[in-house]
Amino acid sequence: MENDDRRLAGQVAVVTGGNRGIGAAVAQGLAAAGADVAITYHRSTQDAEDVQRAVHGMGRSCLIQATDVADPAQMTALAEVTARRLGQPTIWVNLAGADILTGSFARQSDEEKLQRLIAVDLLGTVRGSWVAAEHLVRGGVVINTSWDLALRGMAGREAEMFGAVKGGITGFSLSLARSLAPTQRVNVIAPGWIETAFAREDLSEEAYAEIAQRMPMQRFGHGEDVAEAVIYLASPAASYITGQVLMINGGLTS
Repeated sequence: MENDDRRLAGQVAVVTGGNRGIGAAVAQGLAAAGADVAITYHRSTQDAEDVQRAVHGMGRSCLIQATDVADPAQMTALAEVTARRLGQPTIWVNLAGADILTGSFARQSDEEKLQRLIAVDLLGTVRGSWVAAEHLVRGGVVINTSWDLALRGMAGREAEMFGAVKGGITGFSLSLARSLAPTQRVNVIAPGWIETAFAREDLSEEAYAEIAQRMPMQRFGHGEDVAEAVIYLASPAASYITGQVLMINGGLTS
């Protein structure tokens, strides 16, 4: 993504979970395309400040806000402080998600993992979308995050949980798109195997290679691949696109 990209010049974007991983790539991609950005973080202030410095280096403004996306009051506060500091949002990307695969989170019970996914991913997205609908300008866009296998299935207990939660996000988002049309747009990104901390650190070399070989593009995706999809859906080029799910998975599923 080139720094002279102006597809989103003058836009104000909110990215929940924009402090690390895919969220950080999306936040920086939106800034590179000309948007000022507000990002949320839950625990890692350092990661958020790193993204903020990168965005400032592109000549754009960046607000960082500690936010529990499961708390409706904090989501409303996020929208209000963004409007005061950067201007009324035009783009809202719900990317914050619960980690149940790495570190201590991987050792939680199934019930703990499920409740965490429901609170952060599902309810956080629903509440975030409702807040966004109240605060976005006319013509604004909400972009929510699902999973490419949510409606196709994958074996495993964690996959069952992700399928339930991400499938719910997809169904909610498609209904919301109809509710908000024609004044606002709602679309869904559905990433597949992306180079995250889990892919880099928790998969064995053999498992990593086997997964990559299953994909027609023969590689894992990168955060920048997701960012470019978000930029497109947020841009005027996608002004006639709403209620759609965009798979970002190297052709693994369609």
